[in-house]
Amino acid sequence: MENSAKSDCSFNLPANQPLRQSGQQLQATLAFHRIERETFHYKWSRAHKPAITVEPGDTVTFDANDVLSWQLGPQSTSSDLEGLDENKFYPLAGPVYVKGAEPGDALVLDILDVNVDNFGWTAILPGLGLLGEFKKPFLYKWKLDDKRFAHFEKGISIPIRPFCGVLGVAPAKAGSFDVMPPGKHGGNMDIKHTTAGSRVRIPVQVKGALFSTGDIHAAMGDGEICVCAIECAGSARIRIGLEKKAGLRWPEYHSKGETPPKSGWYTTTGIADDLMTAAKESARGMISHLVKKIGLSSEEAYVLCSVAADLRIHEVVDTPNWVVGTAIPLDIFPR
Repeated sequence: MENSAKSDCSFNLPANQPLRQSGQQLQATLAFHRIERETFHYKWSRAHKPAITVEPGDTVTFDANDVLSWQLGPQSTSSDLEGLDENKFYPLAGPVYVKGAEPGDALVLDILDVNVDNFGWTAILPGLGLLGEFKKPFLYKWKLDDKRFAHFEKGISIPIRPFCGVLGVAPAKAGSFDVMPPGKHGGNMDIKHTTAGSRVRIPVQVKGALFSTGDIHAAMGDGEICVCAIECAGSARIRIGLEKKAGLRWPEYHSKGETPPKSGWYTTTGIADDLMTAAKESARGMISHLVKKIGLSSEEAYVLCSVAADLRIHEVVDTPNWVVGTAIPLDIFPR
């Protein structure tokens, strides 16, 4: 858990700018750094000692453990979910002290690439997730060595689109805080669109920012409804820039977006005077559809929705009822 971070200086682009030449000289020579898998922490705290210190514009490769610190592996079964040590949830790579970062500024994170290890898992954990009717632990294991698709039951293949579920800085308040839930400091935002090529801006809360990341996912549906994506270990390479006096209230991001599925979407809806109730009814409709039409078990259908289906707010203006949809891309199913 203690430091094995290292740095080596070499050429890199200035943060947030393309490569440019002025006369015969490049604008900047910045550093590459690496935080290895043995360097991590479990809580947010402004009191953490930095693993490394960087200049704005430096690039850091974060080697990240999976969200449970290797408590699950290829030989694990659903029964192993009952004995998990909650003190080992969310090991975060970092923190990184960014020189010059102060409250009121924003970190500007360019996600250069995210890679996954060869093993992943998705779990149903009773008491967590959107739906309360799943009372028994259920573990689904994935082989990720293909690096393009994660293969599921009934010939279903999920495109691998890795991202970091956690991108955050130390909160301003003194003390030690769980990684869940997210807040103004970012944290466990689980935004599946922050894949390679994305830019994330997070308001700095403390001097130096103390940025950390982790919780790598190979794939996830918007909403992550069973509380797990395809969870895995891996690495992320991030260029860390700084925007002074940004005045940012909450995290923001820019992403390239996904290629629309060629075969379109199938969507089930829920309509209610409460958004959570509408979301639950929408998800139940999709689970029922996958059980009846595809032949999945209800547990497999719940898992598939969590890693591949997008929960969407369709309409919130026709009081008293709101409309939520659960949309699944038809390209993932065998033709």
